[in-house]
Amino acid sequence: MMSVSRSLTFLWTPWSAIASILVVLATAGFCFVAWRRSGYRRVFGLLELLRFALVCTAAVMLNQPEWIEEYRPEDKPSIVVLWDASPSMDTRDVLQADKPGSTAFSRREAIEALTKDASWARLQDRMKVVIQPFSAEKAGRGSDLSDPLLHAPDKIPNLLGVVFVSDGDWNEGPPPVEAASRLRMKGVPVFSIPVGSSTRLPDIELLSLDAPTFGVGGKSVRVPFTIESSLPRDYTTSVTLRASDGDEVVKEVRVAAMGRTSDFVMWKPKATGDYTLALTVPKHSDEVLADNNKLSAPIAIREEKLKVLVVESYPRWEYRYLRNALSRDPGVELSCLLFHPGLPKVGGGNKDYIKQFPTGLDELSKYDVVFLGDVGLDDGQMTAEQCRLLKGLVEHQASGLVFMPGWEGRQFSLLGTELGDLCPVVLDPAQPGGWGSRTPSHFELTELGRRSLLTKLADTQDDNAEVWEGLPGFQWYAPVLRAKAGSDVLCVHKDASNEFGRLPLLATRTFGAGKVLFMGTDGAWRWRKGVEDKYHYRFWGQVVRWMAYQRNMAKGESMRLYYVPDQPKMNQTLTLHANVMERSGEPLHNGEVSARITAPSGKTDVVRLASAGDEWGMFSGTFAAEEPGTHKVTLFCKQTGATLEATFYVQGVAAERIGRPARPEVMEEIARVTRGKVIAANKIDDVVQSLASLPDPPPSVRRVQLWSHPALAAVMVALMSVFWVGRKLIGLV
Repeated sequence: MMSVSRSLTFLWTPWSAIASILVVLATAGFCFVAWRRSGYRRVFGLLELLRFALVCTAAVMLNQPEWIEEYRPEDKPSIVVLWDASPSMDTRDVLQADKPGSTAFSRREAIEALTKDASWARLQDRMKVVIQPFSAEKAGRGSDLSDPLLHAPDKIPNLLGVVFVSDGDWNEGPPPVEAASRLRMKGVPVFSIPVGSSTRLPDIELLSLDAPTFGVGGKSVRVPFTIESSLPRDYTTSVTLRASDGDEVVKEVRVAAMGRTSDFVMWKPKATGDYTLALTVPKHSDEVLADNNKLSAPIAIREEKLKVLVVESYPRWEYRYLRNALSRDPGVELSCLLFHPGLPKVGGGNKDYIKQFPTGLDELSKYDVVFLGDVGLDDGQMTAEQCRLLKGLVEHQASGLVFMPGWEGRQFSLLGTELGDLCPVVLDPAQPGGWGSRTPSHFELTELGRRSLLTKLADTQDDNAEVWEGLPGFQWYAPVLRAKAGSDVLCVHKDASNEFGRLPLLATRTFGAGKVLFMGTDGAWRWRKGVEDKYHYRFWGQVVRWMAYQRNMAKGESMRLYYVPDQPKMNQTLTLHANVMERSGEPLHNGEVSARITAPSGKTDVVRLASAGDEWGMFSGTFAAEEPGTHKVTLFCKQTGATLEATFYVQGVAAERIGRPARPEVMEEIARVTRGKVIAANKIDDVVQSLASLPDPPPSVRRVQLWSHPALAAVMVALMSVFWVGRKLIGLV
């Protein structure tokens, strides 16, 4: 409700008042004389009266009259208390100044009294106090300090002042100083109450736990993690990985001071099923914050039969031991093809062998990984069409391809086909037979190779490096010049080099949806010396599973679904790929495929997958998750009626991380811009006193300047027109 008062005021000066009076008196005398001279005729009297009215109006306007209306609210003025409810307020870094050795409590606990009505009871008689939280906790979202300040005057009528309680940590929206500038223009001061320590307290934070989407029963799973420390010294601790079935793995980790430490835990599941892995870092004796020392992630363990095809010319030693390693792997279903150039029939003798290269897409698309040995483009070996199909298998169906050249140099002929684009290295055409020596040569791991899962032959990096240094050497290697752009080099020749640097012997790259590996020697079978299959079997088993991982995320009888990245984060673009087959087994052409994605909250989105490779039945689409947690996916094909159920886990992005330092300078700037004050959180009386001393808000005033109003000017012009027309009618003009 508003009370309204109206008044007429003049902005006159003594000179304007005297001049107005003299002009009015002189005009009155002149008008009377003119009327008397006319013999007091009525019409003359009316004209002179009109002249006198015009002059009086002009004299009044000379003193600038204004019509003023004042609107005063009858309700009490309002004070709004805005307090930060974001996750960063759970940081325990508030210490009691009078108790140096006391336990720190959270920022939320430090401001708890300010969020209660009782703290503002003394203002209730004169003011209306509104208490509102902002930036309430929502996974993946941060703090927006600008929005609550900007909209406070619109939401709270008759706003007199703002009490702003926060740690100053903002990571969404425009800078809060922009909202503070608008409040200053409206005359609304902000009393800032910063909370939290501006320097980071001693803390150990578990930043990430990147468990893979699925694992294979009976095979160890590598679970990477990252720890961030703000402690001034390195220290050694034991992290614990607990599975939902009660299994535990403990690993000793050296945590670097004032930085990040990345490591991993190897966990071997006992049975198939869905698990939840939880990693815990024990609290350090100097650590103040222990709330961020634990993370968890889901993982599915299932039995897998990976289909592998090995294509070779002659049964060299590398082929024989590779075949033994894969055929004895319970998770691999092996097919071998020996061309035996020069002989009328292909080689083979047991159930692992096939008589010819797979014909048609329906047969070839069954294979997860293909090994190409010392074979080439020749009669009785590979054809250009088969090379094209292999490229499509990798690019569109996420299969893996391994190049394993030999001293015959037959793979050089493949480089002129479409497979040439897939090879991770550039070979020297001047030396097709490669290089051999009487003395054994050795591998040397690159920095990337020390961290790769493929080259992990021992549980720790130090032990792994020692194993690679002690591996038996090789006496032949491929004529490699350099790695192609975009390739990852895991191992190089320990001694040989050229103008491009050390010669790469083990390199990988991603091509389309699949992966490619180049093995530049034929001496991996020698790794069995003295240890049997310990390292040789482990290496090739890791290669097969690494290459087939993405392809086997989710598959049914006629559908396969995989996505990139396999560990998506909130608001990160997730690319969905689907391979869809006809009932006959042929890839689907020009079909309609959709993915129905259900978030943990129940919200449903439908993603239409567009054809990305008709010949291979590949369909692709994108999706950005707005919620963390497990999302359910139902893949549906309209033409075949087939469906596929799958899930993927979205990691919550910690936009508001616990343990970050407070930013009191932001709060100070808001108070300074609005001409308010910065007051400590434990001084509620000072806040109340400052609010009580605020003057009542000025009334809303509406001023109408009559002396310059267009309507008055129109009236004056109209009256002057009537005056001159009248004079003409009576014959004075």
